[in-house]
Amino acid sequence: MSLKVIGSGFGRTGTMSMKEALGVLGLGPCHHMLEVMENPAHLLFWKAIAAGEQVNWADVFEGYNSQVDWPGAHVWHETSIAFPDARVIHTERPEDAWWNSFNGTIGKFFATYKDLELPPHIADVADTMSGWFLKETFEDYTDRDSAIAAYRLNNQKVRDTIPADRLLVFNVADGWDPLCRFLELPIPDTEFPHRHPKKEFWEHFGGEPA
Repeated sequence: MSLKVIGSGFGRTGTMSMKEALGVLGLGPCHHMLEVMENPAHLLFWKAIAAGEQVNWADVFEGYNSQVDWPGAHVWHETSIAFPDARVIHTERPEDAWWNSFNGTIGKFFATYKDLELPPHIADVADTMSGWFLKETFEDYTDRDSAIAAYRLNNQKVRDTIPADRLLVFNVADGWDPLCRFLELPIPDTEFPHRHPKKEFWEHFGGEPA
């Protein structure tokens, strides 16, 4: 099994909705940050990647047909080369909407996680990701303008790198039609999933800190 779909969009661009949608379309299992949080063995790969070690991407994503969200979204360029037949779906949303969602969830988590009572594995995941993709992606993830600049830069890099016939720039608000046309799959007889509001995000960590 090798990846058929690569997700290059930042977290908080509808990646949980995409994970579920790809499952409905028969393209699951789909790798997402939740996979790393729920499977401690997965973190060993990401620790190696964060340390700059060479990895076999087929091993990293063994058992998965698709990938969305960080940490996989941070290595979209590498995986687009490793899986040349995979299609790339780049999830986006308006910049202010992304910032407001990110700042109230992922950004706030990384700014406060050392003060939270987290299970050891989750704290280890947070330490690894904070010292790696967060640091490489953002100059200052707590600053709106700086974070949006990083978001905008990644959006442009994907457009500049991935050939147009291999790339779908996708807003999950657009639903099944553009996604299914791109993947050449029939539209399911079910509503497009819309998941992962702020409350649901914080439930993974015992609730939102004050």
